[in-house]
Amino acid sequence: MFRALRPVLARPSGTVRTCVLLALLAVTGIAILELVREQTGTPGFLVGLGLALLPVPPLMAAFRWLGRAAPAPWPQLLFCFGWGACAAALIAILANNFATEWIAAATADPSGADHLGSVAVAPVVEESAKAAALLLVFVFRRRHFTGPADGFVVAGFTATGFAFTENILYLGNAYGEDLAEGSGVLESVTAATFFVRIVLSPFAHPLFTVLTGLGFGAAALSVRRSRRICLPLLGLAPAMGMHALWNGSSRFGDHGFYTVYAFVMVPAFGLLVWLAVWIRRGRLRVVSGELAVYAAAGWIGPAEVPALASMPARSLARALARRSGGRAAGRAVARYEADAAALALLRNRARRGGPVWEPDFAGRERELLHRLWLRRAVAGPALARAAVMEELLPPRFDPLRAPLAVPAPEAALPAVPVPRRAAPDLRRSGPWTPATPAGPSSSRPCVLPGGDEVR
Repeated sequence: MFRALRPVLARPSGTVRTCVLLALLAVTGIAILELVREQTGTPGFLVGLGLALLPVPPLMAAFRWLGRAAPAPWPQLLFCFGWGACAAALIAILANNFATEWIAAATADPSGADHLGSVAVAPVVEESAKAAALLLVFVFRRRHFTGPADGFVVAGFTATGFAFTENILYLGNAYGEDLAEGSGVLESVTAATFFVRIVLSPFAHPLFTVLTGLGFGAAALSVRRSRRICLPLLGLAPAMGMHALWNGSSRFGDHGFYTVYAFVMVPAFGLLVWLAVWIRRGRLRVVSGELAVYAAAGWIGPAEVPALASMPARSLARALARRSGGRAAGRAVARYEADAAALALLRNRARRGGPVWEPDFAGRERELLHRLWLRRAVAGPALARAAVMEELLPPRFDPLRAPLAVPAPEAALPAVPVPRRAAPDLRRSGPWTPATPAGPSSSRPCVLPGGDEVR
């Protein structure tokens, strides 16, 4: 009986999961737009939509900048934004309204119910709804969730989407109130709401959810199952706490909002900006150190390593490729850079955690090396030239002769074989023993980075 149930209970394919998630986002998107339009009215909805769009591009660009060292796929980031704007916002509105009405009916105190709902209920519901997107990416896209930087980016896109929908609701309601009272522009509720939510605190929701993202990022680096469960919860708890403090700041007196903003929100924002820069630099150091192994083995040129570890050099290489080969060449260099960074992070995780962290290290490495090899003819010269123009190479550096310093490989990590001149067949199954130029049946040895020979 259990054997018969296995095909029925098998894990759905990636296509099925994608279609289900897209359908879910489409349904929740239509529902949340109609719900917001009913609450704000059509004029308020349109005004709120236009004003709420203003902080979205800068926030998305900032989080994308953080993840450029090893960029996540755009479909994944757009899913996170859509989840925050549609599914999480719909869950939050329905749950918050239900909880507030229940508290008001139980206590017969509508004003107290609103305050309790905003401080005790809304932070728990909203942060949990946003954290669901991080959980989905963490579970189903683990190869793109390799550490705190990915948690930072995923959380930022999710929270930006959530804040976008919430801003439509607040700004639309404020505009409807101004229409009813006939208020002027400067003294209007819309202007005050815009100043507080768009100018002063567009980073509020991303700031809260990034704490959850850091918890998931720490869990991605943990081997123990208990830590992978507890660390996201440890990140979610301070996210809810800061959210509750922010929502309740107006209750701390006439200057409570400004006190919390100046002494809690701004320092926390500055700390996270510093942390984001530090994480980005750490990733680039990992890229430089790990790619030296593949440069010594001949998979990439030695001059490419400093270019791949420098974001200005990467940008310059793409520009040079576009100038000489058009947009297709620029896209090829961009994909080469992304695959090289992913390969470096993959090897770093395998060196640190072994098969527990990367059980399919060999297969994933073959896939990435194959993609690098196919684009090396276009990307290699552009990256080498960018390294020279950015002065990343030492004087009189000969990329054909000067070896790079290679970090000592761990005992459990297989060495990297030297590529042959033609593109090797990296897609076949089984242990990887690349063919030498003499053919698959040749007895010629394969030279490893340390100089040893494997026959």
